[in-house]
Amino acid sequence: MSQRKRGPFVSVQLMSRWRNIVGLNVGMGEFLHKYPHVFELFVHPLRRNLCCKITQRMRDLIDEEEKIVKEYEPELLQKVKKLLMMSKNGTLHVHALRLIRRELGLPEDFRDSILRTHSKDFRLVDLEIVELVDRNESLAKAEVEKWREKEYVDKWLSEFETSYAFPINFPTGFKIEGGYREKLKSWQRLPYLKPYESKEVLRVCTCGGIERFEKRAVGIIHELLSLTVEKMLEVDRLAHFRKDFAIEINVCELLLKHPGIFYICTKGSTQTVFLREAYSKGCLALPNPIYVVRRKMLDLILLGHRNTRSLEDLEEIKEERNGSVFRTNVGGRRDGDWIVPILDSYDQNAFGSLGDINDSKQPFDGCESGRN
Repeated sequence: MSQRKRGPFVSVQLMSRWRNIVGLNVGMGEFLHKYPHVFELFVHPLRRNLCCKITQRMRDLIDEEEKIVKEYEPELLQKVKKLLMMSKNGTLHVHALRLIRRELGLPEDFRDSILRTHSKDFRLVDLEIVELVDRNESLAKAEVEKWREKEYVDKWLSEFETSYAFPINFPTGFKIEGGYREKLKSWQRLPYLKPYESKEVLRVCTCGGIERFEKRAVGIIHELLSLTVEKMLEVDRLAHFRKDFAIEINVCELLLKHPGIFYICTKGSTQTVFLREAYSKGCLALPNPIYVVRRKMLDLILLGHRNTRSLEDLEEIKEERNGSVFRTNVGGRRDGDWIVPILDSYDQNAFGSLGDINDSKQPFDGCESGRN
């Protein structure tokens, strides 16, 4: 009865064995004490040992995320389809999908709940290969192509300027070398094989040179990042798609070669690539429900020891549905009324049109870009 009332828990002594697995450089007990809004410590009534469980507030957010993921299953299904449509043979390694499962917003059991359940759309060739049964051409439009259409209509630009361009913005202090502006404009106009074009076209279009091949790789990575919840991925995990997407080049070098499109953040030994255009004032310019609930989780983590009185006495985290952003009056680092835990603010409107070089605020504070 006591265990059912308290819910799932684990002893801190057992959790200490996981210290090296999760990469902690402090003791497990010390780590758990840092986050009282996330972990609840208590003494087991029978065994008298120290145990840990998730707080009710965090559990509610976890349940909320699971509910949202279930509601958005049709959209998640389309994401997997689009990824398979970008691959050269219509197949992907399930292991690669598993590595970015959380980034895509897929459920933990996506192999069974999505791949196996939707047998009309996917075929499991073996345990580690998933194949697309039939292409859906209505999905074959990349996010950057939607941006191009808007540029073409809103700014009255020529089709020559917009057909193959990407939104460009450079960080503060970026040094523009002589002739770089003209090279960038030429690159913006360079035709390339778009992400959802068939593999037969690939052989023809990539014969024009390495620049077209690299631009195709930029387009695929741009689209892959656009499909993620937070428009970001660890570079090491991105590399697992190189063979399936036929971009067998040095991914990190390619990303650094285009600082106006991608931003690489280095924290410890992990490199994460962000899609620059997706962020405004330190948060997603167009938030989605999964992102919003994860920001709430991060808010609880950032509280640390602040406001450690009963959580029932705290003001509820408020949501603003016009933009689906959230505010709070407790803890956290701020940018105006926004919680900005990791990213600093930058001006979304500073993006140049089709290669114009602008000087805007640095969007990602506390990270190393790899190129200044």
